[in-house]
Amino acid sequence: MSTTTALSDAQIKAALQDLPGWSIVAGKLHKEFKFANFTQAFGFMTKVAIEANTLNHHPEWFNVWNKVVIDLVTHEAGNQISALDVALAHKIEEVV
Repeated sequence: MSTTTALSDAQIKAALQDLPGWSIVAGKLHKEFKFANFTQAFGFMTKVAIEANTLNHHPEWFNVWNKVVIDLVTHEAGNQISALDVALAHKIEEVV
């Protein structure tokens, strides 16, 4: 199976077991992060950007002050969750 093939519901449920705090919201792998201040939040985003670029898979994200919201979905998989999203979520967890 390609890393950009959509995962089944069972595969997504299994993947979530190893991704604490992650959930499915609007069909996307989702997590919200809070930091002490904007500098820490932006530093986190910078580190995630480097990992995302290495995987050539970029998150949908939103930042206001100390909050970063990340949604992951694979456009090549018909805007569904793929193994690539799970891999990036694990990289994000390593960064945090």
